[in-house]
Amino acid sequence: QVQLVESGGGLVQAGGSLRLTCAASGRTFSPYAMGWFRQAPGKEREFVSAIRWSGNSIYYADSVKGRFTISRGNAKNTVYLQMNNLKAEDTAVYYCAAGTFLTEVPRTKEGSYNYWGQGTQVTVSS
Repeated sequence: QVQLVESGGGLVQAGGSLRLTCAASGRTFSPYAMGWFRQAPGKEREFVSAIRWSGNSIYYADSVKGRFTISRGNAKNTVYLQMNNLKAEDTAVYYCAAGTFLTEVPRTKEGSYNYWGQGTQVTVSS
């Protein structure tokens, strides 16, 4: 069984930075892609960023382009989200996701992922 654990969330002032980490555990964990989604209070969960393991294709939501950077660790089981110039509207619970199956569903969609973390809270004060 695969488990994803997020860390690095917290409270930060607007304009500040945070780095989220997602660590995966599991005997045979071999993702095709990993991604980050977020859910703000009263809103639906939305895509933030994703990275394909093969080819390193990277995707960002328009709202975070130029401010957030996704990267993966040397080990196959870690992905990071560097968040700079944070804004109050970035406040949300951030979820890590992993897709371990091939799919034609875009990696910007929840349906392309089959494992999810419990989430980490990011709060940006204005």
